[in-house]
Amino acid sequence: MTETESIAYDVVVLGAGPVGENVADRTRAAGLTTAVVESELVGGECSYWACMPSKALLRPVIARAEARRVPGLSRSVRGPLDAAAVLAHRDTYTSHWRDDGQVQWLDGIGADLYRGHGRLAGPRTVTVTGPDGADRVLTARHAVAVCTGSRAALPGLPGLDAVKPWTSREATSAKTVPGRLAVVGGGVVAVEMATAWQALGSQVTLLVRGKGLLPRMEPFAGELVAEALTEAGADIRTGTSAESVRRENGTVVVVTDGGDRVEADEILFATGRAPRTDDIGLDTVGLEPGAWLDVDDSLRVTGHDWLYAVGDVNHRALLTHQGKYQARIAGAAMAARASGTSVLDQDAWSAHAATADHAAVPQVVFTDPEAAACGLSLAEAEQAGHRVRAVDVDLSSVAGAGLYADGYRGRARMVVDLEEEIVRGVTFVGPGVGELLHSATVVVAGQVPVSRLWHAVPPYPTISEVWLRLLEEYRDH
Repeated sequence: MTETESIAYDVVVLGAGPVGENVADRTRAAGLTTAVVESELVGGECSYWACMPSKALLRPVIARAEARRVPGLSRSVRGPLDAAAVLAHRDTYTSHWRDDGQVQWLDGIGADLYRGHGRLAGPRTVTVTGPDGADRVLTARHAVAVCTGSRAALPGLPGLDAVKPWTSREATSAKTVPGRLAVVGGGVVAVEMATAWQALGSQVTLLVRGKGLLPRMEPFAGELVAEALTEAGADIRTGTSAESVRRENGTVVVVTDGGDRVEADEILFATGRAPRTDDIGLDTVGLEPGAWLDVDDSLRVTGHDWLYAVGDVNHRALLTHQGKYQARIAGAAMAARASGTSVLDQDAWSAHAATADHAAVPQVVFTDPEAAACGLSLAEAEQAGHRVRAVDVDLSSVAGAGLYADGYRGRARMVVDLEEEIVRGVTFVGPGVGELLHSATVVVAGQVPVSRLWHAVPPYPTISEVWLRLLEEYRDH
């Protein structure tokens, strides 16, 4: 093969994370030849530096916390976690940062993998610079899908590079437990990593610029998580920003906007995400390098009938499961257009419209207690112009919660559209509520009438009986 040889495919996918893999799976299932380009590990951020390693770190933490609330078991789990065993378990779930298994999966569906850096080189054209420096040119008969994801965004603090701060990648892949860990941020990455490392033996200090934790969820979610973190020994400072950061003899020194000095062995910045689109040739097709990509509900980039942006890069919902959902929609749309369908049905909830991105995004925060939500919060529903009412229930009032754990603390909220009599959003906070969330997702995505929910009988005695309590509260008030 010469360096300038062009190889034609029906679809070319930039990025082999979960999103790119799912695009390839759908296009191959439709009989379209597909090339996948990856510059790092097949499996992407989720498999090696995000979802899988973070949850592997958190599972022992949450299991111990819940066991400590069970009579007859609590005294047996009073000791510290075996940090070495937890880290080894994490390493197993990342396949020790080897992607052999995922490469085999791609091969199994019949997609061709190209390792190297892929860049657009004009419409329907991708140049791949391989590890050996050689270039290969791939052309797409029908579509190119940008699935390059996002990266941690760091603030522009002077000298930050010299400090060698942690981002989410270092926080999930660290080989040892720091004695002291400063965490800048109050979102999902911040609270999950604070939960994990505090339980593994770090003294965690959270520096939160806003008023509280988890600002995109219902306010009580952040409040309950903050209470638990504080009880676990973490120091949470809200309304606080890092003004300067430096290392002094190996120690990280943070000076806050209030003039306080915080010392730590490591510092994690969990201050948002940026799209990985800065060096993928967007300028060759009239788009801005480094920008988020605007798409329609079939995930096609505005103004480009051959280009799709799927997953984090479109900034619709920066969650692995939501990106995989988008990939299924995009793959179906690509296949339909490739078959000659010029106008797709993109009505809400159709096969070619990612409607859930707007109305039914589920998310679980794996802290102790867990926080889980789907759909709109009360504030979001009101801002969208819906006439709604929030219905709140103390989860400890449900028999199943008391059986689950002594001293169970939690809360549930259902946001009801008073005109359409459907549920716009649901939030649960409490131990074990992550497994309740799919029921809420079905209710919100299915736009199930509240009157019909009375016929969905929750089994007794389970925590899911909270659905009945929510309906009773709505009826009685």
